[in-house]
Amino acid sequence: MTRILLAEDNEDNFNMLARRLTRQGFVVIGAENGEIAVEKAASESPDIILMDISMPVMSGLDATREIRDNPATRSLPIIALTAHVSKKDRDSCFNAGCDAFEGKPINFRNLMETMSNVLAIKGKQLIAAS
Repeated sequence: MTRILLAEDNEDNFNMLARRLTRQGFVVIGAENGEIAVEKAASESPDIILMDISMPVMSGLDATREIRDNPATRSLPIIALTAHVSKKDRDSCFNAGCDAFEGKPINFRNLMETMSNVLAIKGKQLIAAS
């Protein structure tokens, strides 16, 4: 079963997305800021990270850089989630080390496809509980 680290500081956004992912049979691990996301990336062994870019304490971009700098978490797939969708914003996400990018509001079908594609590139599958 796929374990998803969802780093999102907005409680409503977190609850909506976590509920939908859980209903699909995934395990959701929450992180309300980038610093906690970095810690949980190392301690919780997620299969994939959904990283909000604009968060307090540590931004999603800084958290992504720290995750990429740690040999234990370097290869974790990271998908940026942000309302800032200009080419410059996308480039910033990719330059920080994100594998993919999804604009907000989240289109759940697109997100599922992106997660599946990113995991496939890493040689993994998106697996829900039976």
